[in-house]
Amino acid sequence: MSLAFITHPECSLHEMGEGHPERPERLAAIEDKLIASRLEQLVVRYQAPEVAREQLLRVHDAAYIAALERLAPIDGYVQLDPDTAMNSHTWPAALRAAGAGVLATDLVVEGKAEAAFCAVRPPGHHAERSRAMGFCFFNNVAVAAAHALAHHRLERVAIVDFDVHHGNGTEDIFRDEPRVLMVSIFQHPFYPGSGVEGRSERMVNVPLPAGSASREFRAVVSGQWLPALERFQPQMIFFSAGFDAHRDDVMAMLALTDSDYGWVTQQIRDFARGSAQGRMVSMLEGGYDLDALARSVAAHIENLVDG
Repeated sequence: MSLAFITHPECSLHEMGEGHPERPERLAAIEDKLIASRLEQLVVRYQAPEVAREQLLRVHDAAYIAALERLAPIDGYVQLDPDTAMNSHTWPAALRAAGAGVLATDLVVEGKAEAAFCAVRPPGHHAERSRAMGFCFFNNVAVAAAHALAHHRLERVAIVDFDVHHGNGTEDIFRDEPRVLMVSIFQHPFYPGSGVEGRSERMVNVPLPAGSASREFRAVVSGQWLPALERFQPQMIFFSAGFDAHRDDVMAMLALTDSDYGWVTQQIRDFARGSAQGRMVSMLEGGYDLDALARSVAAHIENLVDG
């Protein structure tokens, strides 16, 4: 069975101003690498639908959704914080990015795809229940996980977040949800300054100091993530797949490599096939060096479906 690759043209029209690192070229770099590495033959393409309002309401407050829609500009930019802005395409792109996670979840749970990768932007894991921040508007991975619980009646799901920044929005949304396990690494101290408080059996967030590389990362995966997953026994796994912990990404100061992303995906894939019927959905988060992003996504995708 093949990999569902979900994206939408609107996701390449959202942009936040000249020189912003979260730029449309990120998706183009991934597409070019898929072709160059012959991974294109492994994927079946789908266009992301718009997320439904009731699907957003599972993880976001109604007043926040309405305010975001109201702020969407007809032209120019609306600045929500120093890092996060909307143009005229941001609202439709955000709806498609969240909708991609819903479609991916449906395809995987219904057995129509072995796994799914959502090449979408804006990213999502910094978006809290009622706050946009860190380039994020809707929490795409949270929307997808909540859909698995509510619509498909799964009892336990896990979110695996290897972005260099802590997924504060995901933790904000699921902190008190016993059906969700979150495991993550992130550079600390670093933006957004969260993740070190409130760690628990379900919030296995592991800070790493600047300069940490393969050895430290793999030790966390083997020594903390996999045991937590084994204890929790999720029925489906979602990736917040940020690739900005790569050593070539100047936005941060960790030193992972392409092969680390392939390795961690393989570790989680092997666990999922034994304990979660192989169900995996991956949502693109960070990654700002275009070459490193493209190579790392290729390693990730190859190991989502290989073996």
